[in-house]
Formats: sequence, C-alpha cells, structure tokens
Amino acid sequence: QEKERLRIAQDLHDDISSKLSVVSLNIHLLDSDSLTREEYTELKNKIINLVNTTAESARQISHDLLPPVLEKFGLHAAIDALCSEINMSKTVQVSYSNSLYFAKAEDEKNLHIFRILQELINNSVKHGESTRIQIEFKGKEGKNTCIYKDNGKGFDPEKNALKEGLGLRNIRSRVELINGTLRIESENRKGITVEFTF
Repeated sequence: QEKERLRIAQDLHDDISSKLSVVSLNIHLLDSDSLTREEYTELKNKIINLVNTTAESARQISHDLLPPVLEKFGLHAAIDALCSEINMSKTVQVSYSNSLYFAKAEDEKNLHIFRILQELINNSVKHGESTRIQIEFKGKEGKNTCIYKDNGKGFDPEKNALKEGLGLRNIRSRVELINGTLRIESENRKGITVEFTF
C-alpha cells in the first residue's frame, strides 16, 4: 500500500502539479499589455491544450486506480480490453479464453484477479521478453482456476531474490486475499506457467 501511495503521489506531483504550474505561468502572461492579438490567441490556445492534457493525465491516474471497464462491464470485459491493448502493440500476442462466470457483485475479488494478470503480463513483457502469452480461465478439479503461460526467458524458481524482483510477492498476497492457491513453474529460457485458484 505504501509503495502504491508513493507511486500515486509521484504521478500527481510530477505530472499534474508540474502541468498546472505551467498553466498558471501562462495565465499570468495573458495580463501583459504588449501582447499582439495573434500572440494572445496563441497563448490562450496553449493554455487550453495544457488544461486538456492535464485532465487526460488525471484520467489516466484514475484509470490506473480502478479501470473504468472493470467497474462498468465486469472482469471478463476488462481482461478482454487489456489483452486487446497488448495485441495492438504487435510485438506481443495474447490469447484469452474464459469458460467461467465472473459475478459483477464481487468487485474487490475481480480487481485482485485483474491486478494479478496486469502484474504477470508486465513481468512477461519487461523481464521475460515474451512474444506470446496465453490466459485461460476454467473450472479445474472443482475450483475456479486461471492458467497463465508465456514463452519468455523464464527464471530459476529456487532463486528467491529474482522471484521477489519479478513482483511475485504482490501476486502471492493478492491470491491469499481471494482465498486462492498459487503454483508457479518455470525454467531458464523455457517461459513461465502460473496457475492460481479463487
């Protein structure tokens, strides 16, 4: 939580505050008597653009806190949209299949599942240098299960430092919060398989 608060604080300070400072400076320039009509119009348009980009930054920070698609349309739609965003990059291809029903009323659990997938995808792309990711939700041995695979570099599961570096500690804690179990299989240069229940 503290790490997340620090990240949000930095985003607000570096992005929103700095942009608003520039907006404030430009508004003061409008008071100058020496401005020509063209300069005044140019300055006014610059301020409007700055305000619009600041609003977009605020929207993005809010989006990171709670994705609107998840809130409005549920977990299945949010995962589908996340995979589409990744696929648009053309560098990584994600396949997603789901045979489960995600109850929209279970917002907190759904958000944890969504964040787990975000973390896994982030690890696959940044650390694993994967080009293919496979996500499957299905019933297995009477439990709701997610099976996640990539074709990346993988890692040695015996090396704890690397496991923590890959953000897997966050994933473990989220799986615990949804009363699930977690299994991770990986080998160097053979990708990763993560299976969690909920």
